[in-house]
Amino acid sequence: MADGASSDVKFEIGHVLFIDIVGYSKLLINEQSEQMQKLREIVRGTEQFRLAEAAGKLLRLPTGDGGALVFRTSSEEPVLCAIELAKTFKTHPELHVRMGIHSGPVNEVTDLNEQANIAGAGINVAQRVMDCGDAGHILLSKHVADDLEHYPRWQPFLHPLGECEVKHGARIGVVNFHTNEIGNPNAPKKLQAVQQHRARTRWAAIVTALLLLSAIVAAFVIVSKKAARSTSIVPGKSIAVLPFDNFSDNKQETYFADGIQDDILTALSQISDLKVISRSSVMRYRDTNRDVRQIARDLDVANVLEGSVRRVGDEIRVTAQLIDARTDRHLWAEHYDRKTSDVFAIQSEVAEKIATQLRATLSPAEKAAISVRPTSALEAFDLFLQAKDLIRTFNDTANAKETLLRGIRLLDEAIARDGKFALAYCWAAIAHDNLYWFDYDHAPARLELAESCVRQALQLAPDLGEAHLAQALVFYHGHRDYARAREQLAIARRSLPNNAEVFSLTGYIDRREGKWDDSLRNLERAAELDPRNFKVLSDLSVLYDLLRRYDDKEQLHDRIVAINPAQTDYWHLIRASTELEKGSLQKAHQLFDQIPPQYDPNGAGTATRITLFLYEGNTDAAEAALDACKHEGLIDNTGSLLPRGFFAGQIARAAGDQSQTFAAFNTARAEIEQKLREDPDNGLLHGVLCLINAGLGKKEEALAEGQRATELRPISKDAVDGPVVLTRLAMAYAWLGENDAAIERLTDLAKIPSGPDYGQLKFDPAWAALRSDARFVKIVASLAPKQ
Repeated sequence: MADGASSDVKFEIGHVLFIDIVGYSKLLINEQSEQMQKLREIVRGTEQFRLAEAAGKLLRLPTGDGGALVFRTSSEEPVLCAIELAKTFKTHPELHVRMGIHSGPVNEVTDLNEQANIAGAGINVAQRVMDCGDAGHILLSKHVADDLEHYPRWQPFLHPLGECEVKHGARIGVVNFHTNEIGNPNAPKKLQAVQQHRARTRWAAIVTALLLLSAIVAAFVIVSKKAARSTSIVPGKSIAVLPFDNFSDNKQETYFADGIQDDILTALSQISDLKVISRSSVMRYRDTNRDVRQIARDLDVANVLEGSVRRVGDEIRVTAQLIDARTDRHLWAEHYDRKTSDVFAIQSEVAEKIATQLRATLSPAEKAAISVRPTSALEAFDLFLQAKDLIRTFNDTANAKETLLRGIRLLDEAIARDGKFALAYCWAAIAHDNLYWFDYDHAPARLELAESCVRQALQLAPDLGEAHLAQALVFYHGHRDYARAREQLAIARRSLPNNAEVFSLTGYIDRREGKWDDSLRNLERAAELDPRNFKVLSDLSVLYDLLRRYDDKEQLHDRIVAINPAQTDYWHLIRASTELEKGSLQKAHQLFDQIPPQYDPNGAGTATRITLFLYEGNTDAAEAALDACKHEGLIDNTGSLLPRGFFAGQIARAAGDQSQTFAAFNTARAEIEQKLREDPDNGLLHGVLCLINAGLGKKEEALAEGQRATELRPISKDAVDGPVVLTRLAMAYAWLGENDAAIERLTDLAKIPSGPDYGQLKFDPAWAALRSDARFVKIVASLAPKQ
């Protein structure tokens, strides 16, 4: 620690989080390096670290076995950061970490090696508080705990420990911070030792007092735990901007009220010091009886903004009120009577007022960003709002393709009125990208239109976060260029720190590249910012499934069904599929009994039922299910839409009917080959064709297609689709009698996410040729779900 600062040095109050790895010195050199690298990655990935660093409000002090973070805004910041870290450490049991927190004077200095360092009592006391703890502890100085005690949401988690003797015989008050989920509820060993010594020397005098104290502490812990279960830790600088009411005489102008609400939300979301819930989640509260407290609990925020818009001719009235949902206290309210041309000024003023009320720190760049007028032409803005509304909701319409095309036509009109309207180009790029990605128009010309719009947007506004996000989408969807997409997302995140789509897309890329921890962190962050968005939650569910985190997936399903009970049948279907993966055939049956037989979205219900019947050896039931299906193609468990003949061939093969197997597979082969003529680089389809050829006994063609599939989707470049095509190649080898080649691939696949699951290997008749092989039995056992 550097010292010797001159007497005129100015100290500032820093809020310090000190972290170290317990038992670090006992680790091997390579273990020390690995654990420090992992600790650095986890710390840098926390929201509080990123927000404080982006705002220039963070100092860092590395130490040999950990480090200190000095936050400059409030004593809540190190606590929130510690909570994030503790949650992440639960998935890294190899890291035994303790943390200490204190607020006090700190100063940046230069040490004898001419290196930047941090000095001051704030650092020293935080380290000594930490030194009192064991692995898992989050200890606070009494000074910090006293500050937090004023906030009801923290009170249940503060557990006083008394005084701890530290360096030079000094004593400091220490408070243990823990919830039901994080922290170490046990008293630190250092304090236990002191208590045991005192007990031995004064036992006779204080035994009664100790028994009474134990009863009080036990009661306190029980009460605290009950309170903790009903109290969530919600950041004070968090907000949901609810849909604005449309009080215009023309009820068709709801899009205009939505546009104003959306622009205020967007402006606030550019402030890194705030947590702002995404639009898709708040829009679910339109036209509902609003219970502000319940909404805030649903969305995990402290504050809610409500408002209304009335437009008459070129006059508008905008009202807004900010409510602290924890207390129902109105923090701020205002109404604006202006010309419609002043709408952008109103939005900027409201955003700045809210930031001030929530005591959010705005960087100069953020302040400038929320003051930007997207266009000088009000007619163009009106068209833009209508188009954006269509593009956002295209999946909910009867004709998704036409909805997207209508949005593009409106944007073309907006651009004709203002050729410098960069946001209009961004949304046009997104619409073209959706047409291409969702196969409504997968022609190269459509992709080129998306790319052209992105180029124009970036040329007009090189720093526009939405333009870099659109570019990332095109790189990801159009070219599978993950590296360049990631670069664009990093730029977008600087100005869009609360944009759930930025985190989602980053999580998708992490997933494809096999960066599972990063993917989990990014997709869970997206779910925090957009907690009622079914797509975001579904994507997180898929990741839990790939990682075989079935308990987490089950809890997420409960949450989704609670949000929208109308989707119960869909999630019963997903749950049935999960039970098949786990090998729980009886539970899968029970779930199917709760699903109406006619419920069969894109044939996924039929495909899952066929899987269940084949696992049970009931080929007659599987054939009957396929016959009853009205869809030409069915979605299999990998999410691929495949011809009926592919499923018919598998059923016939399981039944031992060779002639029917050949007939069905030949039909399916012709359909897959036609699809490949239209999409020759589709590795998943080449994998299916590999298996079909194996079922037809065409060994050379099968292995050639399998080789092509793995070249197009190697695991090293696609950790999601790569294992799927390799599994199909392994199955093809098994069908062709090449058991050693099949086992070799399955041995590697069993060690990674996205490979074959336990239920498939245990029960699918497609693997029957390997069931007597001891190596296969061992692989299956290794995949058995942990009880």
